[in-house]
Amino acid sequence: MAYGIFADHYDALTSNVDYKSKADYICEIFARLSHSPETALDLACGTGSLTLELHKKGIDIFGVDASAEMLTQAQNKSLECGEDILFVRQRMESLQLWGSIDTCVCTLDSLSHLQGIHQLEKTMERVSYYMEKNGVFVFDVNTPFKHKHILGGNTFIYDTDSVYLVWQNTFRESDCSVKIELDFFIPENGIYTRESESFREYAYPADTIIDLLNKYGFSVEAMYDDFSFEPPNDTSQRITFAARKI
Repeated sequence: MAYGIFADHYDALTSNVDYKSKADYICEIFARLSHSPETALDLACGTGSLTLELHKKGIDIFGVDASAEMLTQAQNKSLECGEDILFVRQRMESLQLWGSIDTCVCTLDSLSHLQGIHQLEKTMERVSYYMEKNGVFVFDVNTPFKHKHILGGNTFIYDTDSVYLVWQNTFRESDCSVKIELDFFIPENGIYTRESESFREYAYPADTIIDLLNKYGFSVEAMYDDFSFEPPNDTSQRITFAARKI
């Protein structure tokens, strides 16, 4: 999935995401784990909004994403803010770094975009390979509850100055995945041009994710209901994991 058209409108469509507060939240997780990042990776960084906010907090961070279109947006955003942040095009499941890291963050259910358990496991293996001992991996994932009861079978409409988006979701019980179909209607000179993209997101039971983390040398230090410090519950839509390399 290249996120070509999506990349052009991603920031407008996610304008409700408070990246500064999300950076504060992640840094509070670091503090609770007595962890001070030295070399950090924003995995699946998208258009770089969170990368930039963490960089502003003094964290030495770089971003990796599979989409050239997303990374173009990220690089431009960084330069416009007068910041020099490295952004690299790579797929999560075939991560190839030039050295070790002691911190990795992966947010906004990016791991749910991996195409099945095999790619998720490969990503865990690659992050573990480059993670230093006592390093911290903070990430969030969509829950099976969200896929089945919130996304599945529902359609969402987004109307911004730059695009009108119809977002349709079809739930598949066998692997708890959701097929997401996006129809973009882009205004230009009084008429609309239609562009379409589609992809599939997967959700996994928390125990499955814990087992993978353990398999690749991580201990789970905390699990939170999204954007809080409360434990997840049966109706949590997103879970944040904080894991440490042992």
